[in-house]
Amino acid sequence: MTLQPYHHEVKYYECDRMGITHHSNYIRIMEEARIDWMDQLGYGFERMEAEGIVSPVVSLSCSYKHATTFKDDIEVCVKVTGMSELKIDFAYTMRVGGVLAATATSTHCFLEAGRPVVLRDRFPQLYDAILKSLEA
Repeated sequence: MTLQPYHHEVKYYECDRMGITHHSNYIRIMEEARIDWMDQLGYGFERMEAEGIVSPVVSLSCSYKHATTFKDDIEVCVKVTGMSELKIDFAYTMRVGGVLAATATSTHCFLEAGRPVVLRDRFPQLYDAILKSLEA
């Protein structure tokens, strides 16, 4: 299954006084892209949460390479780089017009009712969907 990149148009309010996208907004863009990625898998956040699972951020890192500005179209490619019984690792590549703007990673765990859950055992459909994305 080939998943499509996510596109985010930089809004005016996302820019700082220098006219560039404020660094904190990249974290929100990563979340938007991850939600879109899940939707493309056919297992969106609404479904996941309705079934009782949440996936909070455990860690994240972002490296800024090139400034983006108002109205830029940031293309975000999301890729799973690792998955264990309790955690999933994502990598993000953000480009504007083919120019690398930022790279990032995030790690998330899986919880049900506030307790760690083994995704493969408790939510095999989601686990299988993620595995299929790794084959692409």
